[in-house]
Amino acid sequence: MATYNKRGYKPKTKKEKEVVEEVLETESTTAEVFSTLDEGANKTEEWVSRNQNTILYVIGGLAVIALLWWAYTQFILGPKSEEAVAEMTQANIYYNDAIVATGDVQDSLYTLALEGGNGKFGLTRIIDEYSGTDAANLANYQAGMAYLNLGGNNYQKAIDHLTAYKGGDSVLESISLAGIGDALVQVNQTADAVSYYMQAAETNPNDFTSPKYLLKAANAALATGDKSTAIEALEKIESMYADADEASTAKVLLGQAQASGN
Repeated sequence: MATYNKRGYKPKTKKEKEVVEEVLETESTTAEVFSTLDEGANKTEEWVSRNQNTILYVIGGLAVIALLWWAYTQFILGPKSEEAVAEMTQANIYYNDAIVATGDVQDSLYTLALEGGNGKFGLTRIIDEYSGTDAANLANYQAGMAYLNLGGNNYQKAIDHLTAYKGGDSVLESISLAGIGDALVQVNQTADAVSYYMQAAETNPNDFTSPKYLLKAANAALATGDKSTAIEALEKIESMYADADEASTAKVLLGQAQASGN
């Protein structure tokens, strides 16, 4: 079948001629493809050759960054984190005691947690001294909640610290978002509080906190005339948390909101 390559060979039939032409066309296309690939490879080699120094600098820079980050985590952040945890122990004791205390005693304990005592840093100092550590992140949460409970002129500080806290999808993140909502209500920014309550309900959803935050969102929305958001929040309680303590209140509010909307 390879006789079409022989010099002077002529196809004897029309079908044989078509086969020969198809084979020749395929060989031509294949040759063009390899030629294109060769040209692309040559251009790539030329580009690499022209930019070799730049490429080496970039690779070297990335290697230096990786090395510096490793050194930072091993020799600075690691020991710094351990030191922060040890330093924070006393502030944690004050904070946990404040949660179960009442009245002036509670305020005093929250203040000690924030400012420190017994020769140990308070939460605000830990945040400043150990920035970037898990302890400082947790201190932002605790400081925010402490300022929220102290009230008065401390609501903006509560918002700032709770906003700085990064809790992922944890329960504490949910509580911190609701805390921001509470602080915003106290400074007469109720409309802004609604979205924080809704986020709090959707972060780490559960039968205990989610209906509470949805009800707060509904009340805040109703207070600002946002009936659609209020109805959305109340319907979620009715459909998803029907056994929650908030369900009966939500049912009444939902009926009122729907009736007033007609």
